[in-house]
Amino acid sequence: MDRNAVVDTLTRLAVEAGGLILDVYEGPEFEAATKDDGSPVTIADERADAHISKGLLEAFPGVALVTEEQVETQGAAARKFFIVDPLDGTKEFVQRRGDFTVNIALVEDGRPVLGVVYAPAKGRLFRTLAGGGAEEISVARDGTLGGEATALRVSAPGETLRVVASKSHRDQATDDYIARYPVGDFLSAGSSLKFCLVAAGEADFYPRLGRTMEWDTAAGHAVLAAAGGHVDRLDGAGPLLYGKDGWDNPFFAAYAPGVEVLPL
Repeated sequence: MDRNAVVDTLTRLAVEAGGLILDVYEGPEFEAATKDDGSPVTIADERADAHISKGLLEAFPGVALVTEEQVETQGAAARKFFIVDPLDGTKEFVQRRGDFTVNIALVEDGRPVLGVVYAPAKGRLFRTLAGGGAEEISVARDGTLGGEATALRVSAPGETLRVVASKSHRDQATDDYIARYPVGDFLSAGSSLKFCLVAAGEADFYPRLGRTMEWDTAAGHAVLAAAGGHVDRLDGAGPLLYGKDGWDNPFFAAYAPGVEVLPL
């Protein structure tokens, strides 16, 4: 596969899907249904998913596709596959808090190697580069990409850590775990933006003690890894990998080198 073509296609589809999402977000009141797993879904999720899926299948017909909104795709077992969360942070979307993203990643041999995370309400797009590294680009409401991109690189942590955690999924176990670290600043963010804040050097550490699925994390993981960061399981079993049975993730930590991750 031409990796430049993959990055360009993922970027285009994410921005186009973001426009569909914003049309709903900025429109009149909309309803959120509840899926079998208890998570919310809206017409914005469904429209974005249909657009991204169609675009990926047309551009890369030989590559498997796994997407949150199509259960029939979740039986895929392939060495290489695209994985999509068309609207990550639906709770943030429904409450009109802006911290939602479009996530698209390419996974090879269990590792996310290319990915795009687009936060349409914030106009921030984070992506891996075909030749290595990652960057952030601004995006206008009409979908036009900004001029000069900003290279993403994790920061070296200081004596105290800048910790980012979920807005909608904080719990006592997470707070107790974070309390074991020397925290100097605490940030709250929704969706896969937490990975991107670490990638951009705006945070040092994102621990997740709660249920996530692979489509929630793959794109952000790809961006963070390309920016020099790590995503490891908190059970000591090594890096977070993809293509697992059931698509569930164990608890994990996303962090900049220099952070000493403590076992649970």
